[in-house]
Amino acid sequence: MFPTLHDLLGWGPPIDTHSAFVALGLAAAGVVFLVEKRRRGVTDERIPYIVLGALLGAAVLSRLGTWAQHLDPSQNLSLTEQLLRGNASMLSALVGAWLGVHAAKRIVRYPLRTGDLFAPAVALAMAIGRVGCFFTERPGTPTGADWGIVLDADAAAYTGSPAGVPLHPSFVYEIAFHLAAFAVLWFWLRHRPVAAGETLTLYIAAYGVFRFGVEFVRGNEVAWLGLTRPQVFLLVTIPLLLARIIYKARRGALTTRIERTVPREQHA
Repeated sequence: MFPTLHDLLGWGPPIDTHSAFVALGLAAAGVVFLVEKRRRGVTDERIPYIVLGALLGAAVLSRLGTWAQHLDPSQNLSLTEQLLRGNASMLSALVGAWLGVHAAKRIVRYPLRTGDLFAPAVALAMAIGRVGCFFTERPGTPTGADWGIVLDADAAAYTGSPAGVPLHPSFVYEIAFHLAAFAVLWFWLRHRPVAAGETLTLYIAAYGVFRFGVEFVRGNEVAWLGLTRPQVFLLVTIPLLLARIIYKARRGALTTRIERTVPREQHA
């Protein structure tokens, strides 16, 4: 494992590898967001506040989502410790970003849907961020075959994994999924007559289904009935997302609607 960029590259400052790839993912997402914003002709000056809401919501809830891991409160970190150095969750970050966007829209009174701006940017950010996870976290469960990632004793001890056993490269699976999703969103779906904001819904639903399956080889702690905590969360949220998509599809509300730009003064 490579906890710092110096460990990974063999030179440079000891910057946290995971944080570096998260930052790189956010930078790439920012470029994609700006390109899509320009392509769609979105010029409203309130958009930066909505992006800020997404970032703040993701940052806070990514930590809070893993806070109450134990029924005994004394075994959990304090709120301050959790926010500063607690484990982060990608699923919680996505929920936090969604809540942050909606809170920001209410504050600045922005009426239109923005999911289409965020969808390809989020997919690319997730793909790059998972590279950091691949270099620093437990790869996955044993493959039961000769292929997979084999860790030496030091790397196994660092990640809490078995040494000398081929392990599923679960983060590689996720990287491949998000890159494929970005390609579909960027080169195809954003040019289709999809209703405003629905490309993000479709991407999140697809990721939820994929994530539920990949959790079986992630090696996360089993919480309930053989399921991990992310799977328990997804067991509730995936049916809701799919029901929403099916409902809109049956009403013809997933396609053909074109979003319009509303002047700010109309919503003052």
